[in-house]
Amino acid sequence: MPDSTDVLVTVRDWLRFAVSQMHRHEVHVGQGTQSIWDDAVFLVLRTLDLPIDQLEPFLDARLLPEECEQLKQNIDQRCLERIPTAYLVNEAWLSGYRFQVDPQVLIPRSPISELLSVQLEPWLEAPELVYRIADICTGSGCLAILAALNFPQAQVDATDVSESALELAQANIADYDLEDRVQLFEGHLLEALPDGQRYDLIICNPPYVNASSMSALPAEFEHEPSLALAGGSDGMDLIRELMVEVGSRLNEDGILILEVGHEADHFEAAFPDLEPLWLDTAATQRNIMLLRAEQLQT
Repeated sequence: MPDSTDVLVTVRDWLRFAVSQMHRHEVHVGQGTQSIWDDAVFLVLRTLDLPIDQLEPFLDARLLPEECEQLKQNIDQRCLERIPTAYLVNEAWLSGYRFQVDPQVLIPRSPISELLSVQLEPWLEAPELVYRIADICTGSGCLAILAALNFPQAQVDATDVSESALELAQANIADYDLEDRVQLFEGHLLEALPDGQRYDLIICNPPYVNASSMSALPAEFEHEPSLALAGGSDGMDLIRELMVEVGSRLNEDGILILEVGHEADHFEAAFPDLEPLWLDTAATQRNIMLLRAEQLQT
């Protein structure tokens, strides 16, 4: 990385430099940002503790030497070590909400958030009657929190096998003052939920990346916990386990919202008798499905 950064004195200078370096080193985006420009803006603004929605007023602000040093370090780590920006600034944004992140959790980016923001309309006929929600494989707790915010009458139980992930999720829950409505449980999938509890809505964004795709992921993804990504040879290992019990955890009119990413074909091959309703979002098709309780009874 060039050492002549002493000529960079303003936010505008550093933003231009960050964009140039990211292009030169061909960094990969998609872990919370969708373009190099967005990634660079996020990195520069949050390194400087500036609001992410107010770039223009600060473009010509001159930086302190220690701020320049921190920016150079973060840009170096982003480009040379391929550390995702969210981990460098310890935060990510999803559906307009901020979440603390670190390398113990997947960077929040699930398109399920878009569906939660509209209370699963039009597929959920009476969102006001959703009183119990479970979020399986919660990670940072982002989907559990968004579920609680968008279904204010509901109690949310969230599970994860990782103790360190749950510690971070608890911090995020506290940030939104949701300790009385979002409860965390450590353990494997549905086994961690309170005995006998049934739910109106179960959300799950499990590890689902198949083995071939795991081996081809860009370097940035190596910084995320493989536990939260790898789904076995066809991506369906944990989903097979989930499907054995999920029907018994849903209320009579309950629904499962399950994300499988680009593994739709593998899901249909593994579960040929199921006919999921695929829910498209602004950026995805055949990534997220809806299954009703009667389809999941065994």
